[in-house]
Amino acid sequence: MKVLITGGAGFLGTALANRLTAEGHQVRVLDDLSAGNPDRLSPKVLFTRGDVRDVPKLWTLLQGVTCVYHLAARVLVPESLLYPREYNDVNVGGTVSVMEAMRDAGIRRVVLTSSGAVYGEQEQQPVSEDLPPNPSSPYAVSKLAAEYYVRTIGALWGIETVVLRIFNAYGPGQLIPPSHPPVIPQFVKQALSGGSLVVFGDGQQTRDFVYVDDVVEALIAAATAKNVDRAIINIGSGQEVSINQVVEKVARATGRSVTPLYNTTESGGVSRLVADIGLARQLLGFRPKVDLDQGLSLLLERDPRFRK
Repeated sequence: MKVLITGGAGFLGTALANRLTAEGHQVRVLDDLSAGNPDRLSPKVLFTRGDVRDVPKLWTLLQGVTCVYHLAARVLVPESLLYPREYNDVNVGGTVSVMEAMRDAGIRRVVLTSSGAVYGEQEQQPVSEDLPPNPSSPYAVSKLAAEYYVRTIGALWGIETVVLRIFNAYGPGQLIPPSHPPVIPQFVKQALSGGSLVVFGDGQQTRDFVYVDDVVEALIAAATAKNVDRAIINIGSGQEVSINQVVEKVARATGRSVTPLYNTTESGGVSRLVADIGLARQLLGFRPKVDLDQGLSLLLERDPRFRK
């Protein structure tokens, strides 16, 4: 299989690219390096620096490709509140550019990574794919719009489309930005440095944390699965964990005594969010193998930033 991964030098993209390369597939990566690091890619990966909105460059990279993984996106929710136009340009405009280039190059399948954030606040938990989305940030709106564009354009142009709504992915190599970083790597960093674990809200809000290797399994399956055209599929662990429970698990995994510091002036986000992964099991044969305790151990073992 020959694939193009947009955003392939980022957290998920790197894990996917390296796994596919190790299995003997030919992998091309396009990334603007706004949040990526090509040094973590296998030497066998063909890396090109560029913007996902550059249709001529996309067309060139698509020659002979079997499947496109469209991962390129701006992904920081707080940043999207400040720069919604940028998020629309990249996440929506970039997606349309990918579809146009695929049409012109004759590519027949795209796997789009979307987000569990499109669900927003929901009374029903776990959330299933048939629930009406309720996005609460420009980031979530942009990912939902990208979904609609991919599925609509795909149906019109004869391109098979698979949308994976990925929940809170974590694992080695995940970026830790200075503002509102992902919970798991930030807590581990704070615990190992002897600092307090800063919790937004009261910590009772719940999330679905899914280890990066499990996400990669779903992505690989989506490239070749049958009867998935225009499908939207949740990818998570299916396990609901509160942020307060994460604090306790990080303390056990790192062997450090930690103190949560609650910042109640900032929202902790939606009150509950956990994925119903029944459709992923049915269509992709997806069964997450790594629970949060195991994932934390693997993170400490595999990420050089956290080796004790």
